[in-house]
Amino acid sequence: MKTAFIILLTLIVAMVILLYSIQKFSKAEEVSGIVEGKLSKCPDKPNCVCSEYIEDTSHYITPIIIPKNIRVEVLTLLKNIIKEMGGTIQVESKNYIAVTFTSVIFKFVDDLEIRIDSVQKIIHIRSASRVGHGDMGVNKKRTELLKKLYNDNIS
Repeated sequence: MKTAFIILLTLIVAMVILLYSIQKFSKAEEVSGIVEGKLSKCPDKPNCVCSEYIEDTSHYITPIIIPKNIRVEVLTLLKNIIKEMGGTIQVESKNYIAVTFTSVIFKFVDDLEIRIDSVQKIIHIRSASRVGHGDMGVNKKRTELLKKLYNDNIS
């Protein structure tokens, strides 16, 4: 019984150390940014979604369409929605926003990037976990929530 307890305690301590290390690594990474005028492609892992590359069917999500007669400033609206969702804006320009979201329990960092294509009237989105392989659909849910809040605010 004592041996089992020691083994269990050792495993718990090892898991805490591992999670702490992963969390520190996730904070050290940086956002991908714009590459050749587009958001970066998703890596070959299921913890990323992106609207830029329709041919990447395993990661593709639909972009947000900007209505022709929109009465609000798109960038301002997106920044307000991001803050409402709990994101922290890291980089901002006239057509690009880079945001981080930090998980409550383990403090893992995820990136959300937005590129506004004012010519095509499209808002492209990329959301990805910095560490790990899977994300249990968190990034896709985040982008769907962003789309819903955006659409709720323009109608």
